[in-house]
Amino acid sequence: MGTGGRRRNPYQLTDDSPVYVISVAAQLSGLHPQTLRQYDRLGLVSPDRTAGRGRRYSARDIELLRQVQQLSQDEGVNLAGIKRIIELEAQVAALQARVAELQDAVEGAAATLRQREAAVHASYRRDLVPYQEGQTSALVVWRPGRRKD
Repeated sequence: MGTGGRRRNPYQLTDDSPVYVISVAAQLSGLHPQTLRQYDRLGLVSPDRTAGRGRRYSARDIELLRQVQQLSQDEGVNLAGIKRIIELEAQVAALQARVAELQDAVEGAAATLRQREAAVHASYRRDLVPYQEGQTSALVVWRPGRRKD
């Protein structure tokens, strides 16, 4: 570990780690390897490739394969419809991430604005009395005059 922060273990597996060969991915998803190849050609599920062009599926790819199977067999959606659903879900996820980023930015800007507003209020002169609209005040000037005795 360096002093600059935590480093990620390069051997740590995540849901996006491409580890499954096509035969294992087919078994885990309940599909035939040829079906996986067809889905790859159609762009439904695109696994990573090794240097020798072999397919390597991740746990996320396996879950997507199961979703494609469920939409196709249980819901009766054709492959073109499934591809569009996957694209729209990816777009929604990207938009949700962008909305979260923008919300964070707005909250940060609002906090900065509150800090600046507090600094302005703290700089007000305390020896002045604020004028409020609607107050009436009469000014009387007294000049001592000669007394008539």
